[in-house]
Amino acid sequence: MARRRQIYEGKAKVLFEGPEPGTIVQYFKDDATAFNAEKKGTITGKGVLNNRITEYVFTKLADLGIPTHFIRRLNMREQLCRQVEIVPLEVVVRNIATGSLTKRLGVQEGLRLPRALVEFYYKDDALGDPLVSEEHITAFGWASPMELEEMTGMALRINDFLSGLFAAIGIQLVDFKLEFGRIFDEDGMRLVLADEFSPDNCRLWDAETGEKMDKDRFRQDLGGVGEAYQEVARRLGITPEGDGPGDHKGSETVQ
Repeated sequence: MARRRQIYEGKAKVLFEGPEPGTIVQYFKDDATAFNAEKKGTITGKGVLNNRITEYVFTKLADLGIPTHFIRRLNMREQLCRQVEIVPLEVVVRNIATGSLTKRLGVQEGLRLPRALVEFYYKDDALGDPLVSEEHITAFGWASPMELEEMTGMALRINDFLSGLFAAIGIQLVDFKLEFGRIFDEDGMRLVLADEFSPDNCRLWDAETGEKMDKDRFRQDLGGVGEAYQEVARRLGITPEGDGPGDHKGSETVQ
C-alpha cells in the first residue's frame, strides 16, 4: 500500500491518512519504551506480532458485540481503522495486583483482587499519565458521566471474555490498558474501542510457572522479550507470515 500523509507518531505506532475519508492506517513499530519513554529499545518483529495479536483480539471482541475502530489488516505491519477522536483517558482493568498498584498501596504483588478493578489515567506524557477520579474526568470535560459508564461496562465485558480466552491457553490476564474513541456519523456520536491489544499494553503470566510474557520482560531486563511475544501468538494460534525469520523474530536491542 502506498505510504500516505503521516498524521501522528507515538511510541509504538504511526498513524497515516487512510485511503478513504474517515479512515486511517495504523502502522506497528518495533520500538519499545518504558517508564514514560525514559528507557528505549528495539524488539525485532514486535510490530508484526502486535499487529496480528490486535487483529485477532479485536475481531473476537467485535464478534462479542464490542464496537471497535478496526476494519481489516492490510499487511504484516499495517491495519486499516476508522478515524476516531480519542478520549484522553487510559482505562486500566486489574485482576491481580502488580505494577503501580503495589507501589501506591503497598499490597503484595500477585494478590488476586476480589473483583476486577477499573482505573482511569489522564493521557499526558508530560505529567506521567496520572491516576484520576471520575470527579476529575467530568469536572474537566474529558468524558461525560454517560461515557464513563459505557467505557467501564465495555472494559468489564472485555475483561470477562479475554480472561477466559487466555485461561484456555494457560495464561493469566493480570491487567491491561484500553483506549476508546468517539465516532461521529449520521446516527450521532458513539464510543468504540481503539488503539491496540497486545503484550505491549497488558500483563500476561504463564498460568503454571508465573513467567511473565509481556513488556515487563523489557521493563525489568528479564530478556527473551521477542520470544515471549511469539509464545503468546503461538498459543493464540497466530503464525505471522513474512519474507523471512527477521520479519517476526529476533533479539531485542536496548538503547
